[in-house]
Amino acid sequence: MVVLVFVLGLVLPLIQRAHTSAGVGFQFASYIDDYMVLQKEPAGAVIWGYGISGATVTVTLCQDQEIIMKKVTHVKAYSNSWMVVLDPMKPGGPYEVMAQQTFGKMNLTLRVHDVLFGDVWLCSGQSNMQMTVLQIFNATRELSNTTAYQSVRILSVSLIQAEQELEDLAEVDLRWSKPTSENLGHGKFEYMSAVCWLFGRYLYDTLRYPIGLISSSWGGTPIEAWSSGRSLKACGVHRQGFIPSDSVTGPSEYSVLWNAMIHPLSNMTLKGVIWYQGESNVNFNRDLYNCTFPALIEDWRQTFHHGSQGQTERLFPFGFVQLSSVLAGAVSNDQLPQIRWHQTADFGYVPNLRMPNTFMAVAMDLGDRNSPFGSVHPRDKQTVAYRLHLGARAVAYGEKQLIFQGPLPEKIELLADKGLLNIRSHVVMTISASGFQFL
Repeated sequence: MVVLVFVLGLVLPLIQRAHTSAGVGFQFASYIDDYMVLQKEPAGAVIWGYGISGATVTVTLCQDQEIIMKKVTHVKAYSNSWMVVLDPMKPGGPYEVMAQQTFGKMNLTLRVHDVLFGDVWLCSGQSNMQMTVLQIFNATRELSNTTAYQSVRILSVSLIQAEQELEDLAEVDLRWSKPTSENLGHGKFEYMSAVCWLFGRYLYDTLRYPIGLISSSWGGTPIEAWSSGRSLKACGVHRQGFIPSDSVTGPSEYSVLWNAMIHPLSNMTLKGVIWYQGESNVNFNRDLYNCTFPALIEDWRQTFHHGSQGQTERLFPFGFVQLSSVLAGAVSNDQLPQIRWHQTADFGYVPNLRMPNTFMAVAMDLGDRNSPFGSVHPRDKQTVAYRLHLGARAVAYGEKQLIFQGPLPEKIELLADKGLLNIRSHVVMTISASGFQFL
């Protein structure tokens, strides 16, 4: 918990926090807390918060009582916010971050401890991203496997909607924490995201340095709720009065989750994003998904790059899960293939010209007819996360000679006289969490 030597307190409605944060005194942004992971080199991590207009704020990074660096800034008059960008740091820790506000004769000090530097990944989407470790195959074993992963830190954003873009999170379900069986399996569709956790765990096994994971997802939500008004306008998406209830069970108002659960994180320096969403667009604006998804990626990239003062890469890596199979007969045969195709901007593969620096995990072979959560929610999240981590190693980390994609056609030949369509491709095989698999 943040230690505050002196606070001027004022209780305000959560939804107004972005506009009235100065009223609660000197503070860090909501997600700057004990046990957090900050983005390592070559980027600089952003530290920010709120204070008294015109006050001087000094941010100090320490390790074992030794000062590593100091950064000085002032609280802006129009927003009552302050921000510094730390010098790039090598992975590791722990460190202490201290912020001191000076205004006349008044001095206030904030501290957060056990801070690590590593790679920070944001995980977002709907219910398949929201499913917790408690709900997946081999849950008991997975929940007990945390001892070796205390440098993989987790944060879960609360389910909040807002009509306007918030500057800071109104609430968090799980503050930055070390993983435990309790916070990984808190409940069903609560926290912590299984795909997010397993993805980070696989990355840690390869990279061997700290990983920060932020889960911000909400089941039954269409992409329009996660998109800014700008990106929706670019795709010609107009508000509709009726949204089919069978495909959208969560918040459906346009931009309300972007406003409350994504935009407040945009000052943070990120390594990348993974995304698992699309089921709620099978019957809603499906034909626009080939525009709305690439537009969301582009808009998130632009916003996080700008919000982090250019520290988050302009084309940061963006991974996603191609939708799995629904085996209960609830969706007609042609709808899922269409949305899968649109997930790639109608190229059939990624990266592509419209979706550069992206990677995809195929999941159509992981259908789970007996899932107690419905076949739309397959329990094999280990293979999904493993495939995502392979894509990240290739695209985000530039690992060469790594097979992370399935076979792509090299030549298509129609043999009309024989009634045959000959497709020649390079067949590849990769190792998954459950052994050798053809992709």
